[in-house]
Amino acid sequence: MTPLSEIYSINSKRFIQLAVVSACALVAAAVMAPDRAWSNLLIIAFYATTVSLGAALFLALTYVCGASWNVAFRRVPEAIAVGLFPFGLMLLGVLAMNYKLYEWHPHAEGDPGSLWFKEAWSSPPFWMARAALYLGIWFVLSRTIIGLSRRQDKSGSPRLTLANRRFSAMFLVVFAPTFALACCDWLMLLDPMWFSTIWGVYHFAGMVQATLSVMVLLAVSLRNRGPLAGIFSDDHLHDVGKLLLGFSCFWMYIWFSQYMLIWYTNMPEETSYYLLRTRGPWGPLMIANIVLNWVVPFFVLLPRPCKRSSSVMVRVAAVVLVGRWLDLYLMVFPATVGPTPVLGLAEISAAGLVIGLFGALFYRNFHKSPAVPNADPLLAESLHHHC
Repeated sequence: MTPLSEIYSINSKRFIQLAVVSACALVAAAVMAPDRAWSNLLIIAFYATTVSLGAALFLALTYVCGASWNVAFRRVPEAIAVGLFPFGLMLLGVLAMNYKLYEWHPHAEGDPGSLWFKEAWSSPPFWMARAALYLGIWFVLSRTIIGLSRRQDKSGSPRLTLANRRFSAMFLVVFAPTFALACCDWLMLLDPMWFSTIWGVYHFAGMVQATLSVMVLLAVSLRNRGPLAGIFSDDHLHDVGKLLLGFSCFWMYIWFSQYMLIWYTNMPEETSYYLLRTRGPWGPLMIANIVLNWVVPFFVLLPRPCKRSSSVMVRVAAVVLVGRWLDLYLMVFPATVGPTPVLGLAEISAAGLVIGLFGALFYRNFHKSPAVPNADPLLAESLHHHC
């Protein structure tokens, strides 16, 4: 039987190879179409950063709630959350490459004096400083939570669980406003005259969907390969499946709320966003977005046996991850590339780059600590969890 350390090493090397090949292809694509390359980098950097942040959010929520069901496979979201620092740096670099795109310029008739706040808010120095602040706060708090969890493996002190509950509460308080503002700064400002008051909530739903899907893929893979065999049970998978089903419905609810209110009021400064994305070649992609993010997970995961099936859950998770990419694609490309959707070398290589980097970072960090938090006082309850 192949040792686990060798399995981790082989997987890391394969993901690194994928990342290197994809990076070279993306550089070649950037020579031909720099705007497309930058837009793809923005999508994958935001995608990977928010998935890592979503894993930290999952840890914080379960600590604050005193949940025990997730303890057995806690190392999976912990290893995902560690990627917040490198992917956050990547996102900062991508934003700095094209910060002038976010700089405020009056795009509509009217008194420029009435737009003074937006102009001040989107000034490059203040805008970049906020981005660094958001990412710095998320990183410090998430690393504190992960560090205390791993210290418990050595000390066995139950007090570290209580400490993590306090830090998790701090994380949740800080997360809500900073995440909402970050989504507005990095994505909504691409359409400077358009706004949505539930933009942050919409991204929260999409982020949690994507994070749960990544957790499903990695936890099932680790169970099949041995580290979580007999640890990550069908009952754990069932609970993650219920969360994925619930958040797919929540995503659809927020999507419809945003669209319906804008359609009903019919104000030009609001409808412009959807007019571009629901007409012509973008229309089918908007429908596909709903199908991938809600229709498929909703109807497939309704039956109880489907949420307990590894093969079904893996397929649904893959569909949702593609759907999340398409959702971000629909936000970014119409504003930065043009009125016609494109799919080619730049998009494929960008996807390969983020998959390669994400996979390599995950296996590298998962290998650094025991696969199971053996000293956690709730571990026994988690191992015997039934739903």
